[in-house]
Parts: sequence; structure tokens; C-alpha cells
Amino acid sequence: MEALSLFPPLLALVVAVWTRNVYWALGLAILVSETLLAGGNPLMGVLESVDRSVGVFASEGNTRILLFCLIIGALMAYMRTSGGVAAMVAWLRRSGLAATPRRAGFITALSGIVIFVETNISLLSTGLLGRYLFDRLKVSRERLAYIIDSTCAPVSVLILLNGWGFFILQLMAENGVSAPLKALVWTVPFNFYPLLTLALVFLTVGLNRTFGPLARLEARSGPARPALAGDAGLEDMVEAPSRPIYMWLPMLVLVGGTLGFMAWTGNGNLLRGSGSTAILWSVVLATGIAFLALAHSGRRTGELLQTGFDGMGGLLPAVSVIFLAFVLGNSLSALGTGRYIAQLAADFPAPALIPALLFLVAGFTSFTTGTSWGTYGILVPIAVPLAVGAGVPLPLAMAAVMGGGVFGDHCSPISDTTIIASLAAGCDHFDHVRTQLPYALAAGGAALLAYVGAGLVALS
Repeated sequence: MEALSLFPPLLALVVAVWTRNVYWALGLAILVSETLLAGGNPLMGVLESVDRSVGVFASEGNTRILLFCLIIGALMAYMRTSGGVAAMVAWLRRSGLAATPRRAGFITALSGIVIFVETNISLLSTGLLGRYLFDRLKVSRERLAYIIDSTCAPVSVLILLNGWGFFILQLMAENGVSAPLKALVWTVPFNFYPLLTLALVFLTVGLNRTFGPLARLEARSGPARPALAGDAGLEDMVEAPSRPIYMWLPMLVLVGGTLGFMAWTGNGNLLRGSGSTAILWSVVLATGIAFLALAHSGRRTGELLQTGFDGMGGLLPAVSVIFLAFVLGNSLSALGTGRYIAQLAADFPAPALIPALLFLVAGFTSFTTGTSWGTYGILVPIAVPLAVGAGVPLPLAMAAVMGGGVFGDHCSPISDTTIIASLAAGCDHFDHVRTQLPYALAAGGAALLAYVGAGLVALS
């Protein structure tokens, strides 16, 4: 039964690559996982899949994230139709800050670093801005998806004043780490994959060159790109440039509000705040401000409400995929997929190679389950006693788990952050996965070698 727990996520990956349809892949994997949990009874598997889907909403955090992803569709629609995005892009081009593909890439990557408080906010915000910059400079949206995906998630595990930091801090405290904050801070210099990924992003932007499938796609398609489902008529929705404040004010409220609400819900401590609560409150507040600003400019209320609903409707397919990813993650957790993978690594005989092994296991777990957070929840309880027993420095072991989770996330076609990155950039999801994979594998291979060296030095 334990070995069979690997079958549903592997099936999801095969079906996703074969059919290029993530809905079928996730739905089939959920059905198979629940059928295994039901003792092989497919009818009970169907019924339990329905109950597992309902169970997603038992988690307040999951419900807030799904609501956030819908409401931010309305915010994006208001910023587009107001002409604020076009005005911001025009200002950036007039100022010379984004007049070339190289400068536009730097602006987009730096935006992903600055908006570090929450990965989804960072992806959607930088994707919205970068999409217009890249389109006007005739740069592929697949390159944009790579830049934002390889900036936003790595930054989240390096600048830990966010929900990621508190989650890992809490996991370490629950598993007997006496000084979890100190250990968490010291993971940063050992978090090789995010550091190498960011370096590769800025090298790509600085040289203005790509390689692998991304280079071939850009050479084949040139500046033209096919229309995407849900993207048709996007340019028609963008009015003539008005005032940049219609974009930067809601974004300032979104980012600043997230920080403020995290401090508020954490009684002054950002790390103890509720990330899901903060981002939901912030996006509601930012959307309300964008709505009022447009209403003040003379737009009719009924027209604005329809614009907001249209924006939310445009994100409904992506929200459905995120929902299915949550269902699959919960099902695989009940099936014991992550625990089985971790147990396979626990008996490894070479202590010096434990950091490299943890990186690989975290990467594989995240790749097959599509979630970094789920990977951390599974592996931190294994990594802490494993590191202590083998004499491996705890920050090194934890950094390997954290970086491995992001690495697997970047490679996985069923990862929610990868899905959101392709959505934010407005490119085909599987084109994004295919073109980003060589970059992730290059950084992942270098990180693996770094963990081998670090382990040998630490235990020499």
C-alpha cells in the first residue's frame, strides 16, 4: 500500500504531460487516490472525492486563498480598464527605465523581489505589469513567466518576513528546535537553490539571451503569439493611458496592507501574523479603493460591478486548478505519499550526504504533490531529528528542505504557483513549464553539488 501511494501523483504528471490538460490530470489523480483509500472500491472513490473536495473549505487558509484569487481578478480588471496600467507602462517607457527588453526584465525581476510578502500577490502584480512591458517590446510572455516564477517564490524563502517564514518557524518549534528563529535566519546563506535561481534570472536578463526550449520558442514564434483562452480581447479592455495612480495606489494598498495586517494579526510580530487573512483583507481593501476611484471618475456603478465580475470570471479556470491542487494535496496526505518518500530517505547510510539527499527528496515530493508548503509539513518533522542524529548543522538541513521544495515546485506542471505564474504572464501553462524546466534543472544541479560539498565540509 505504501508503494502504491506514489501512483496517483505520478499518474497526474503523466496525464498532464500527455494530454496538456491539468484538469483531467488532477481530477484523475484525486479519483485514484481516493479509490486506494477506499480499499480499491471505485464507487466509494468517487463519493470520497466529493467529500474530500468539500473538505478543502474546512481550512480557513485554503478558503481565503481561493477567495483572494477570485477577487484579485476584479482588481486586475479595474486597473486595466482605468488606464492606470497603460499609464504606468507609458511612464516607465518615457522615463527610460523600461525602454529596452533588458531594462524591462530588470524592472519586472526587481518588482518580484520588492513584493516579497506573498507569492501569489507578487506573481500576479509583477505579471500584470510585465505583460504590458514585454508585449510592447515584442518579448515573449514565456520569458516573462520564467522571470516572475523564478523571482517570486525564491524570494519568499529568502526574505522570511511572510507566511512562509512563520510556517517553517512553527514547524521547527513543534519538532523540538530550541532556538527556531536563529536556525531560520541561518538558513539563508545555505539556501543554495533560491540564490542560484535568482542569479540565473539576473544573468538571463542582463545578457538578454535565453537557451533551451525558451530560445527555440522565441526564435520560432518571434514577436507574434497565439491568443490564449481567457486572454482574447485583453487589449480591447485596456483604455488609453489615464493616470498611473489608478495602478500604483491599489498596489501600494495591497502590499502595504498585507504587511500591516500581518503585523496586526501577529500582535506586532510579522512572523506570527496570518498570511492568508492579511492578503484577503488587503485585496478586498485594494479592490474597494480601485472601485471608488473609478466611480469618482464618473463611471456608472452597474458598469463597474460588471467589470469586476468579468475580471473574476477570467480567473475562474485558474482558481479551479488551485482548488483541485488543494484537494489532491489533502488526499495524498491522507494516503501517506510524503511520509513514504521521507521514510525511504531516513535509512540513508552516508551522513555527509544527508543535506543533498534532503534536497532531492524535498524536490521529488514537491514535484509529485505540487506544493512546497505540503512538502515542508511532511519533511521538517523528518529532517530535524535526522540532522540532529547525524550531526548535520540544522540550518543546512532546513535550507536543503526549503530549497528543494521550491525546486520541485518550479519543475511541476501541477504546482499552484507555476499555474499562477503562467496565468499572470498570459502564456500557455505547459509552454511555461517546458521552457522553465532547463533553468530549474541547471540551478537544481548546481545546488545539489553545493549541498554535497557543504555536507562533506560540515562533517569533516
